[in-house]
Amino acid sequence: MALQQIPLDNSPNQTFSIALNVDGNNLTLQLAISFNTMAGYWVMSVSDANGNLLLACIPLLTGVWPAANLLSQFGYLKIGSAYVVSYGATIDYPDSTTLGSQFQLWWGDTAA
Repeated sequence: MALQQIPLDNSPNQTFSIALNVDGNNLTLQLAISFNTMAGYWVMSVSDANGNLLLACIPLLTGVWPAANLLSQFGYLKIGSAYVVSYGATIDYPDSTTLGSQFQLWWGDTAA
């Protein structure tokens, strides 16, 4: 599975379009990423290229492969797999100051 890094930072509200190659197809998705202050973690919403909402408020949490796939239950959408990966973090999931600096979001083909 070829993985592509999605560039993130610590801005509390990030909205952008991203071109991805998923399952041999070129996709353009719109991502909205924000920090849920009440819950204490980041969430991601995914829309198609036309702005049609596909998924709302997916928690950006780490986990153990392959269960770490944030999109595992949404394989029918054919938008791939997404993983939050820690590099050098001393905490289990990104807080309001560590997304993009100690954690990365990676996107790949739809998990079988």
